[in-house]
Amino acid sequence: MRISAKSDYALRALADLAANWEVPQSAESIAARQDIPPKYLEAIFTELGRTRFIQSQRGHGGGHRLRVAPENITVADVVRALNGPLLTVRGECPEDLEYERRSQALQSVWIAARAALREVLEGTTLADLAAGRLPDRITELTADPDAWVSRINI
Repeated sequence: MRISAKSDYALRALADLAANWEVPQSAESIAARQDIPPKYLEAIFTELGRTRFIQSQRGHGGGHRLRVAPENITVADVVRALNGPLLTVRGECPEDLEYERRSQALQSVWIAARAALREVLEGTTLADLAAGRLPDRITELTADPDAWVSRINI
């Protein structure tokens, strides 16, 4: 799985909105706080406006706000809305793949990887992000020092 800049920026902006979710905030102020390019954030908000996540209000006192409570929006919801399925293989869902007998176990690897992603991303809400308190299972995963080490083969 690769997290796009759009998803990262959207989640940062939505976590910012979640901190005071019923009060409209300007994209400019969120962009400044979150170090997001303002024009890019406006484009993201336009895209998110077509979802159930945010609504926008023009004029004095206007801005963007969450449409539903932040505890009802997961990280997975946002990633899927902006990028589609959490995990695909060559653009297909892993359950739709067909493998030859000697590589059949690979399909189970992809399914397990998707299940692990779901556990983390569906188990974390915007309210968790805004509060800076992650669910225990997520905190446990990040407590392992090895989790913080990148493994890039060259």
